[in-house]
Amino acid sequence: MHSAADEDCALIDSHCHLDAPEFDAIRDAAVAEARAAGVGRIVVPAVAVSNFASTLAMRERYGCPIAFGLHPIYVDTHLDDHLGRLDAAIVAHQPVAVGEIGLDFYLPELDAKRQETLFVEQLKLARRHALPVILHVRRSQDRVLKYLREQKVESGIAHAFNGSEQQADAFLRQGFRLGFGGAMSYSGSRRIRALAAALPLSAIVLETDSPDIRPQWAQGWPNRPANVAAFAALLAELRGVQQDEIARATTANTLVALGMSSR
Repeated sequence: MHSAADEDCALIDSHCHLDAPEFDAIRDAAVAEARAAGVGRIVVPAVAVSNFASTLAMRERYGCPIAFGLHPIYVDTHLDDHLGRLDAAIVAHQPVAVGEIGLDFYLPELDAKRQETLFVEQLKLARRHALPVILHVRRSQDRVLKYLREQKVESGIAHAFNGSEQQADAFLRQGFRLGFGGAMSYSGSRRIRALAAALPLSAIVLETDSPDIRPQWAQGWPNRPANVAAFAALLAELRGVQQDEIARATTANTLVALGMSSR
Protein backbone atom coordinates (compact mmCIF):
# COMPACT_ATOMS: atom_id res chain seq x y z
CA MET A 1 0.00 0.00 0.00
CA HIS A 2 2.98 2.30 -0.56
CA SER A 3 5.10 3.35 -3.51
CA ALA A 4 8.81 3.94 -3.76
CA ALA A 5 8.25 7.58 -4.68
CA ASP A 6 6.53 8.24 -1.38
CA GLU A 7 8.93 6.38 0.91
CA ASP A 8 10.88 9.26 2.41
CA CYS A 9 7.89 11.23 3.67
CA ALA A 10 4.99 8.76 3.68
CA LEU A 11 3.63 8.46 7.18
CA ILE A 12 3.30 5.17 9.04
CA ASP A 13 0.54 4.34 11.49
CA SER A 14 2.66 2.20 13.79
CA HIS A 15 -0.33 0.77 15.70
CA CYS A 16 -3.79 0.21 14.24
CA HIS A 17 -6.30 -2.57 14.94
CA LEU A 18 -7.61 -2.43 11.39
CA ASP A 19 -9.21 -5.86 11.71
CA ALA A 20 -11.48 -4.69 14.57
CA PRO A 21 -15.26 -5.10 14.06
CA GLU A 22 -15.69 -1.32 14.11
CA PHE A 23 -14.10 -1.26 10.64
CA ASP A 24 -16.16 -4.02 9.08
CA ALA A 25 -18.48 -1.63 7.21
CA ILE A 26 -15.85 1.02 6.41
CA ARG A 27 -12.50 -0.80 6.16
CA ASP A 28 -11.80 -0.23 2.45
CA ALA A 29 -12.84 3.41 2.80
CA ALA A 30 -10.68 3.88 5.89
CA VAL A 31 -7.62 2.50 4.10
CA ALA A 32 -8.30 4.63 1.02
CA GLU A 33 -8.71 7.69 3.24
CA ALA A 34 -5.40 6.91 4.93
CA ARG A 35 -3.61 6.56 1.62
CA ALA A 36 -5.06 9.89 0.46
CA ALA A 37 -3.81 11.50 3.68
CA GLY A 38 -0.26 10.30 3.00
CA VAL A 39 -0.19 7.25 5.26
CA GLY A 40 1.98 4.77 3.41
CA ARG A 41 1.77 1.84 5.79
CA ILE A 42 -0.47 0.68 8.62
CA VAL A 43 0.99 -1.72 11.19
CA VAL A 44 -1.64 -4.14 12.55
CA PRO A 45 -0.87 -6.00 15.80
CA ALA A 46 -2.93 -8.97 16.95
CA VAL A 47 -4.28 -9.27 20.48
CA ALA A 48 -5.17 -12.98 20.79
CA VAL A 49 -4.94 -16.29 18.97
CA SER A 50 -8.54 -15.73 17.89
CA ASN A 51 -7.59 -12.78 15.70
CA PHE A 52 -4.34 -14.02 14.17
CA ALA A 53 -6.25 -14.91 11.00
CA SER A 54 -7.97 -11.53 10.71
CA THR A 55 -4.67 -9.77 11.32
CA LEU A 56 -3.07 -11.82 8.56
CA ALA A 57 -5.98 -10.91 6.28
CA MET A 58 -5.02 -7.23 6.67
CA ARG A 59 -1.60 -8.02 5.23
CA GLU A 60 -3.09 -10.03 2.39
CA ARG A 61 -5.66 -7.41 1.44
CA TYR A 62 -3.86 -4.13 2.13
CA GLY A 63 -0.17 -4.98 2.43
CA CYS A 64 -0.09 -4.10 6.14
CA PRO A 65 2.90 -5.12 8.23
CA ILE A 66 1.55 -7.30 11.03
CA ALA A 67 2.48 -8.52 14.50
CA PHE A 68 1.24 -11.49 16.51
CA GLY A 69 0.85 -11.40 20.28
CA LEU A 70 -1.29 -12.09 23.34
CA HIS A 71 -2.58 -8.80 24.77
CA PRO A 72 -2.66 -8.46 28.58
CA ILE A 73 -6.24 -7.15 28.64
CA TYR A 74 -7.43 -10.51 27.33
CA VAL A 75 -5.37 -12.47 29.86
CA ASP A 76 -8.41 -14.52 30.92
CA THR A 77 -8.81 -15.91 27.39
CA HIS A 78 -5.16 -16.87 26.81
CA LEU A 79 -4.48 -20.56 27.43
CA ASP A 80 -1.05 -22.09 27.99
CA ASP A 81 -1.11 -23.74 24.56
CA HIS A 82 -1.65 -20.32 22.96
CA LEU A 83 2.05 -19.62 23.46
CA GLY A 84 2.79 -22.61 21.24
CA ARG A 85 0.29 -21.40 18.69
CA LEU A 86 1.91 -17.97 18.76
CA ASP A 87 5.30 -19.57 18.17
CA ALA A 88 3.90 -21.54 15.23
CA ALA A 89 2.25 -18.45 13.74
CA ILE A 90 5.53 -16.54 13.92
CA VAL A 91 7.33 -19.34 12.08
CA ALA A 92 4.59 -19.73 9.48
CA HIS A 93 3.84 -16.10 8.72
CA GLN A 94 6.94 -14.06 9.66
CA PRO A 95 5.39 -10.98 11.29
CA VAL A 96 7.48 -7.85 11.80
CA ALA A 97 7.13 -8.03 15.59
CA VAL A 98 5.70 -9.85 18.57
CA GLY A 99 2.79 -7.74 19.73
CA GLU A 100 0.69 -6.41 21.14
CA ILE A 101 2.10 -7.70 24.40
CA GLY A 102 2.86 -6.21 27.78
CA LEU A 103 1.25 -5.48 31.12
CA ASP A 104 -1.89 -3.59 32.15
CA PHE A 105 -2.14 -2.58 35.81
CA TYR A 106 -4.91 -0.06 35.18
CA LEU A 107 -7.72 -2.62 35.27
CA PRO A 108 -7.72 -4.19 38.76
CA GLU A 109 -9.67 -7.27 37.68
CA LEU A 110 -6.83 -8.52 35.48
CA ASP A 111 -4.60 -11.23 36.99
CA ALA A 112 -1.24 -9.48 37.30
CA LYS A 113 0.77 -12.65 37.97
CA ARG A 114 -0.71 -14.40 34.93
CA GLN A 115 -0.02 -11.30 32.82
CA GLU A 116 3.61 -11.30 33.87
CA THR A 117 4.04 -15.01 33.14
CA LEU A 118 2.64 -14.62 29.62
CA PHE A 119 4.64 -11.46 29.02
CA VAL A 120 7.94 -13.07 29.96
CA GLU A 121 7.25 -16.10 27.75
CA GLN A 122 6.45 -13.82 24.83
CA LEU A 123 9.63 -11.85 25.36
CA LYS A 124 11.48 -15.16 25.18
CA LEU A 125 9.76 -15.89 21.87
CA ALA A 126 10.77 -12.48 20.56
CA ARG A 127 14.37 -13.20 21.50
CA ARG A 128 14.25 -16.67 19.96
CA HIS A 129 12.94 -15.31 16.67
CA ALA A 130 15.06 -12.12 16.75
CA LEU A 131 11.96 -9.93 16.56
CA PRO A 132 11.16 -6.55 18.12
CA VAL A 133 8.13 -6.18 20.37
CA ILE A 134 5.12 -3.86 20.39
CA LEU A 135 4.36 -3.09 24.00
CA HIS A 136 1.25 -2.27 26.00
CA VAL A 137 2.50 -0.38 29.07
CA ARG A 138 -0.58 1.05 30.82
CA ARG A 139 0.32 1.86 34.45
CA SER A 140 3.12 -0.70 34.13
CA GLN A 141 6.16 1.04 32.67
CA ASP A 142 8.63 0.15 35.40
CA ARG A 143 7.64 -3.52 35.53
CA VAL A 144 7.74 -3.79 31.75
CA LEU A 145 11.22 -2.28 31.77
CA LYS A 146 12.33 -4.78 34.43
CA TYR A 147 11.39 -7.71 32.21
CA LEU A 148 12.84 -6.15 29.06
CA ARG A 149 16.17 -5.86 30.85
CA GLU A 150 16.02 -9.36 32.28
CA GLN A 151 15.17 -10.91 28.92
CA LYS A 152 17.54 -8.62 27.02
CA VAL A 153 14.90 -7.45 24.55
CA GLU A 154 16.26 -4.27 23.02
CA SER A 155 14.08 -3.18 20.13
CA GLY A 156 10.47 -2.23 19.53
CA ILE A 157 7.83 0.33 20.43
CA ALA A 158 6.26 1.31 23.75
CA HIS A 159 2.79 1.96 22.40
CA ALA A 160 0.60 4.83 23.68
CA PHE A 161 3.37 6.04 25.93
CA ASN A 162 2.14 8.02 28.93
CA GLY A 163 4.91 7.61 31.48
CA SER A 164 7.31 10.09 33.04
CA GLU A 165 10.36 11.69 31.47
CA GLN A 166 12.55 9.33 33.51
CA GLN A 167 10.61 6.30 32.25
CA ALA A 168 10.83 7.61 28.70
CA ASP A 169 14.60 7.90 29.05
CA ALA A 170 14.75 4.33 30.39
CA PHE A 171 12.86 2.98 27.37
CA LEU A 172 15.16 4.91 25.04
CA ARG A 173 18.23 3.48 26.77
CA GLN A 174 16.72 0.03 26.27
CA GLY A 175 16.55 0.68 22.52
CA PHE A 176 12.84 1.44 22.18
CA ARG A 177 10.82 4.11 20.41
CA LEU A 178 7.74 5.66 22.00
CA GLY A 179 4.30 5.82 20.38
CA PHE A 180 2.32 9.08 20.37
CA GLY A 181 -1.14 9.67 18.93
CA GLY A 182 -4.60 10.70 20.00
CA ALA A 183 -3.74 11.56 23.60
CA MET A 184 -1.62 14.46 22.29
CA SER A 185 -4.76 16.10 20.92
CA TYR A 186 -6.17 16.86 24.39
CA SER A 187 -5.07 20.16 25.91
CA GLY A 188 -5.35 18.56 29.34
CA SER A 189 -2.74 15.92 28.46
CA ARG A 190 0.04 18.25 29.55
CA ARG A 191 2.65 15.63 30.39
CA ILE A 192 2.19 13.75 27.12
CA ARG A 193 2.30 16.98 25.09
CA ALA A 194 5.39 18.14 26.97
CA LEU A 195 7.15 14.84 26.29
CA ALA A 196 6.17 14.95 22.62
CA ALA A 197 7.69 18.41 22.39
CA ALA A 198 10.88 17.73 24.33
CA LEU A 199 11.98 14.17 23.59
CA PRO A 200 14.58 13.62 20.85
CA LEU A 201 12.68 13.35 17.58
CA SER A 202 14.53 10.07 17.00
CA ALA A 203 12.54 8.62 19.93
CA ILE A 204 9.05 9.15 18.53
CA VAL A 205 6.75 7.13 16.30
CA LEU A 206 3.18 8.04 15.38
CA GLU A 207 0.17 5.82 15.89
CA THR A 208 -3.60 5.88 16.09
CA ASP A 209 -4.50 2.71 18.04
CA SER A 210 -7.59 2.77 15.80
CA PRO A 211 -10.41 2.34 16.50
CA ASP A 212 -9.44 3.36 20.06
CA ILE A 213 -7.82 6.46 21.64
CA ARG A 214 -10.02 8.78 19.63
CA PRO A 215 -8.62 12.29 19.15
CA GLN A 216 -10.30 15.25 20.80
CA TRP A 217 -12.00 16.27 17.56
CA ALA A 218 -13.47 12.82 16.79
CA GLN A 219 -15.15 11.53 19.91
CA GLY A 220 -18.31 10.36 18.18
CA TRP A 221 -16.86 7.74 15.84
CA PRO A 222 -13.99 5.24 15.64
CA ASN A 223 -10.45 6.53 15.34
CA ARG A 224 -9.10 5.99 11.82
CA PRO A 225 -5.58 5.54 10.44
CA ALA A 226 -5.85 8.74 8.38
CA ASN A 227 -5.63 10.65 11.66
CA VAL A 228 -1.88 9.97 11.69
CA ALA A 229 -1.57 12.94 9.32
CA ALA A 230 -3.33 15.19 11.83
CA PHE A 231 -1.12 13.85 14.62
CA ALA A 232 1.95 14.64 12.52
CA ALA A 233 0.70 18.20 12.08
CA LEU A 234 0.07 18.50 15.80
CA LEU A 235 3.51 17.14 16.66
CA ALA A 236 5.07 19.60 14.22
CA GLU A 237 3.21 22.42 15.95
CA LEU A 238 4.27 21.26 19.41
CA ARG A 239 7.91 21.05 18.33
CA GLY A 240 7.97 24.16 16.11
CA VAL A 241 9.13 22.32 12.99
CA GLN A 242 7.75 21.55 9.54
CA GLN A 243 5.37 18.63 9.10
CA ASP A 244 7.53 16.98 6.44
CA GLU A 245 10.38 16.79 8.97
CA ILE A 246 8.04 14.97 11.33
CA ALA A 247 6.94 12.61 8.56
CA ARG A 248 10.49 11.73 7.53
CA ALA A 249 11.71 11.23 11.08
CA THR A 250 8.79 9.24 12.46
CA THR A 251 8.72 7.01 9.40
CA ALA A 252 12.45 6.32 9.71
CA ASN A 253 12.02 5.67 13.44
CA THR A 254 9.26 3.14 12.84
CA LEU A 255 11.27 1.33 10.19
CA VAL A 256 14.20 1.02 12.59
CA ALA A 257 12.09 0.08 15.60
CA LEU A 258 10.35 -2.76 13.75
CA GLY A 259 13.27 -3.80 11.56
CA MET A 260 11.28 -3.04 8.42
CA SER A 261 12.65 -2.28 4.99
CA SER A 262 12.02 1.16 3.52
CA ARG A 263 10.53 -0.60 0.49
